[in-house]
Amino acid sequence: MAIRKDFVTSVIAMLVLILFCGILYPLVITGVSQVAFPGNANGQKVYVHGKLVGSKIIGQSFQMPVYKNGKPVLSDGSPVTVPDPRYFQTRPSGTDPADNDAATEFANYGPNSLVTKKAIASNIAAYIKLNGKYYPGGLTAGQVPVDAADTSASGVDPHISPANAWIQAYRIAAVRHLPRATVDALISKYTAGRGLGFSGEPGVNVLELNLALDRL
Repeated sequence: MAIRKDFVTSVIAMLVLILFCGILYPLVITGVSQVAFPGNANGQKVYVHGKLVGSKIIGQSFQMPVYKNGKPVLSDGSPVTVPDPRYFQTRPSGTDPADNDAATEFANYGPNSLVTKKAIASNIAAYIKLNGKYYPGGLTAGQVPVDAADTSASGVDPHISPANAWIQAYRIAAVRHLPRATVDALISKYTAGRGLGFSGEPGVNVLELNLALDRL
C-alpha cells in the first residue's frame, strides 16, 4: 500500500513539474521575450532587401570559391573557398565546418598542446598571407592580434578587436579603392564598447561592417 501511494505521489509530482517547468514556464518566458525584446528573442536577424543575410550575434565566413580553368575546385564534393579580400574576416572558428552556428564548440586543447600551437601558427600564417602585402612595411607574427590567431570559446564570435579591424582596413581600402579615412570611419561606427561600460573588451561587428561597405 505504501509503495502504491509513493508511486502515485511521484507520478503526480512529475506531471506537475512537466506542466509548470516544461510547458507553462517556457511559454511565459517566450511570450514576455516576444513582447519586450522581439529582436533579441528571434536571434537579432539581419535582412537586406527582405533577404536574410545573417545575425548580429553569430559570426559567419566571408569566402569566395576557388576556380581552375573556369570551373570551381571541389574537395569531397564541396567547393573549395578562400577568404574574400573585399570583406573584413572574422576570427578563426573552432567549429566544423567553420562558423557552424548549429554546433558551437571550442577546441578544448590546453595551452601547451602541440595541436594548439600548430593551429595558432597556421592562423597567424593565414592572416599574414591575407593582409601582409597591404600593411605598411609588412606584417610580422608579433603584430597579429590575439583574436586573429586563436578561436573564441563559442567558435562563432561575431566580433573582432579594433586592432584586428585596423590592420584589415589597409587591405579593404586597397582592394575596394576606398580612402583609408572612409574605412576607418566605418570601423569606428560599428565598434561597440564594453558591456555596461566595464565588462569585456570593445568589439567590431563584422557583419554590420561588411554590409556597410557594400552600401558604399
